[in-house]
Amino acid sequence: MPASDFALEQKNDCALAGKRPKIPNRKSTDNELMTLVNVQSSRVGRIRQRGSEPLVRVNPVAGVSSDLLTHAIRRVDARWRELHGHSTDVADIPRILAASALAADRGDSSFIDTLTPRPSLRLSLHLVDLLEDELLAIGRAGNASAAQVLQTVGRLRVVRAAIEDRFQQLPGAPLVGIDGLEYLIEFVHDMRSPLNSLLLLADRLQQGWSGPLTPLQIRQLRLIYAAAHALNTVTTNALQMTRERDLLEEPEARAFSVTKLLSEVQDVVRTLAAQKGLEVNFIRPNVDRRLGHPIELHRILLNLVTNALKFTRAGAISVSVVDRDATHVEFAVQDTGPGIHSSAQETLFQPFRRSSGARGATFSSTGLGLAITQRLVSALGGQLEYETAVDKGTRFFFTLQLPVA
Repeated sequence: MPASDFALEQKNDCALAGKRPKIPNRKSTDNELMTLVNVQSSRVGRIRQRGSEPLVRVNPVAGVSSDLLTHAIRRVDARWRELHGHSTDVADIPRILAASALAADRGDSSFIDTLTPRPSLRLSLHLVDLLEDELLAIGRAGNASAAQVLQTVGRLRVVRAAIEDRFQQLPGAPLVGIDGLEYLIEFVHDMRSPLNSLLLLADRLQQGWSGPLTPLQIRQLRLIYAAAHALNTVTTNALQMTRERDLLEEPEARAFSVTKLLSEVQDVVRTLAAQKGLEVNFIRPNVDRRLGHPIELHRILLNLVTNALKFTRAGAISVSVVDRDATHVEFAVQDTGPGIHSSAQETLFQPFRRSSGARGATFSSTGLGLAITQRLVSALGGQLEYETAVDKGTRFFFTLQLPVA
């Protein structure tokens, strides 16, 4: 596979996975580019002897006078269609490529701004980079002179700089780049305090701390609690995604009560279950005191139970903790929901997926919860597994080594 094809596949694979493509450094000097392209000068004869062919004629692009840009456009368009099929983005590719080429060909970056509707700036940057890769590949193959390639690449980089300037002016620009992760963490932390306050207030009001409530008020408070809990779960999971895969909140195992752990989970999900008219049953083990990581276990069980409540419309959820032997304990959450469709099982533990008929990446149907849960179980030395049957429900389970305390 030619180097340019490999680079193109690598970038488009990133786009397919819903990730921001890793954009190479475009600030190299003309001398560096000259060195890169002029590899042809010392071996152009050998390249041609091996069967390198001059550029074949391709359909012209309206308004673009540069044959180099025209060939680059056709190559990028063809490869994008090959990799992405009939996704919505494919319809945008030719017009963005043509506008980028016109901007480079005529030295006027405003051609991209005239597109209606305006394309994604991230996608525009990505395509400009792919055009540059193809131009350099044409030069390396000896199908154009170094001077032609350098001149065209230089004009294309002016277009890229103009797009980057617009990108930096976006309100969400702080989320992009090296400081984006820290910005996100601070943002999520700022959300958690008010959300926890809402949860506490809604819970106390339901318990009658401020006087008796009507049935309607109880229902409304349950809805408030459920909404606040959902947002709080998103913030918790988002913070967990920023940690290293095996980084635990408590590095060292400590003694804890399994009964207390289950009671704390029950306190949180009680209102959520009541709001849907469901029962949550807890089955406790024979041995109560264990050595382990209760904070992570609490988060795992809470994610599994809330996920079960989300997809169960009738019946009950069962949370069981069973002593398998002296040191091994199995945790399981069983629901009576619709089961998991075979097509959904392929992306069950992926936090993001490429959606058909929509731009970019979206949350998977199960959100971040199962992805985070799988990571936490793995960090504790276990493996999250599941059994499912259509119209019968799903059972998630895992076994951990937890010595008796």
